[in-house]
Amino acid sequence: MSILINKKTRVVVQDILSKRGSFHAQLSLQYGTQIVAGVNVGHGGKQHVGVPLFNTVHEAVDKTEVDASVIYVPPAMAADAIIEAADAGIKLIVCVTEGIPVHDMLRVKVVLSRYDTRLIGPNSPGIITPGECLMGVMPANAYQPGRIGILSRSGTLIYEAALQTTQCELGQSTCVAIGADPVHGMSFVDCLALFEADRKTKGIILMGEMGGYAEEDAAAFIKATVRKPVIAYVAGTSVARPVEYGHAYSLVSQNKGTAVGKCSALEFAGVKIVHSITEIGSTMLNLFEG
Repeated sequence: MSILINKKTRVVVQDILSKRGSFHAQLSLQYGTQIVAGVNVGHGGKQHVGVPLFNTVHEAVDKTEVDASVIYVPPAMAADAIIEAADAGIKLIVCVTEGIPVHDMLRVKVVLSRYDTRLIGPNSPGIITPGECLMGVMPANAYQPGRIGILSRSGTLIYEAALQTTQCELGQSTCVAIGADPVHGMSFVDCLALFEADRKTKGIILMGEMGGYAEEDAAAFIKATVRKPVIAYVAGTSVARPVEYGHAYSLVSQNKGTAVGKCSALEFAGVKIVHSITEIGSTMLNLFEG
């Protein structure tokens, strides 16, 4: 098993004709992902990299029965692209687009509450179930099928965790990068619930960072609900004072959202904290061997 995607997932790429969309669509096709449609207005009836093109997501759903979408649409139009996919009946939307205005995403959150749709992102490198389906910009060679579920706000951190669990021959069930923006779709808690219910997932790695309260919310959920072993790495513990850096979600205010505070909350919940990023794989392996 896995969560959210598998080899049967049928994917439409919104803005498949863009440089980024085309490049990563081809890589996903090579990986074995069932990309069965692309959407670019004005190009319906054509093909690109062997994929039929449609003018709208509604047309793609009607003709190809897609159930998932990956979005590379530019920031100014990405919110409308998310809403279009949800309105067409898409069950899982992955939005890679970075830089969507917060006000636009607030509108998206309100609209999505009316639909039976899950959103990963925006500002997310995507999701992968190794050996079955890749949606987004994940580096496929870092992953192998296995038993560890990985969650992260950061793309780079999830790649590192995946590579280490691959090198330790633990592999991954599914890896989800929820996105780094302040207003986004699925949360750590949403994904933790799915991993806890997934029979293939035997352990969970949570990759966090300073800013926001997602990790504290995850800690409360883990303490109350999760029975599988969880380890966590939180970037930013060496930052001496509250700063805003990198990701749009990394604002620390009034001494809340600090990396040290997140580590404390997770540790209180029974999570094993990894203090060096180089020890993620070995720490998880030790939990199984111990």
